[in-house]
Amino acid sequence: MPLTRSGWALVLAAIALLIGAVPASAHQGNPLFRSVIDRISPPVPGLEIRVLDYDNEFELDNKTGKTVVIYGYSDDQYTRLLPNGTVQQNRLSPATYLNEDRYGNVPVPSYANPKAPPKWQAIDKTGVFVWHDHRMHWLSYEIPPQVKNASHKAKIFNYTIPMRVGGAPVKLLGTLYWVGSPAGFSTVALIALILVALGALVTVLLVRRRRAAAADPLHSEGEAW
Repeated sequence: MPLTRSGWALVLAAIALLIGAVPASAHQGNPLFRSVIDRISPPVPGLEIRVLDYDNEFELDNKTGKTVVIYGYSDDQYTRLLPNGTVQQNRLSPATYLNEDRYGNVPVPSYANPKAPPKWQAIDKTGVFVWHDHRMHWLSYEIPPQVKNASHKAKIFNYTIPMRVGGAPVKLLGTLYWVGSPAGFSTVALIALILVALGALVTVLLVRRRRAAAADPLHSEGEAW
């Protein structure tokens, strides 16, 4: 039986909240959002970038024949791709650690210093780099306030990812959207999304309960009373 407009709105809102409840370590995109690359300014021949998993990751393929540097959140050099295909990551950039979790809920080592000279570590030799960037998605478990009707598309914000190509400044300019239209979503697909989110949430709650029980002195083995 087809869902009514109000039904779609409720289902979409429910999915958003459920997906938001899944732990950040799941590190997956949210199908209710779309992160769109508007343009590279100025255009750079051979610089290929695309979005993966709705709003989750960028994939950069360096075919420029030049060094490409991606900047982190504090104007620090986060990652660079050399002309020979080597991909290096700055171990002192806070972004190296914050990007491991969709919501940045990870400890940043005390030695990470965005103002320090980069400490590069090779992580790949393909000339391709895939990374999660907090600037490309909604950094909250809540539905954005820009969404007035869960069944309607809404612009959330514009974003900028600063880079350098061969020493020249370049910007990736993009936009994040809430995709509220049910077009392309079947009732079965939406129900499946809800079940997946619920299953993940139940798993998280069980794990937390087990951890809490293990930390409880009353359940500790070898405790003297």
